[in-house]
Amino acid sequence: MKMFNRFIEKMMSRAVEVTKEERGSQTLEWIGIAAVIVILVGVISTAMSGADGIGDDVVEKIRELISSIGG
Repeated sequence: MKMFNRFIEKMMSRAVEVTKEERGSQTLEWIGIAAVIVILVGVISTAMSGADGIGDDVVEKIRELISSIGG
């Protein structure tokens, strides 16, 4: 019976370790997603600043898309 109890204790502690590792991995995934979003917002804001007229093109395409949905 003692061997069985030790086995169960080992399995439970290992399960807790694996669960903690997965949480850390999931956190890293969310940080990666947030970083991509921040980069995209930066690129879009730079494009919309009117540096090369790209911002105007993006705004026009968005307006066309909205009007095609609503109209």
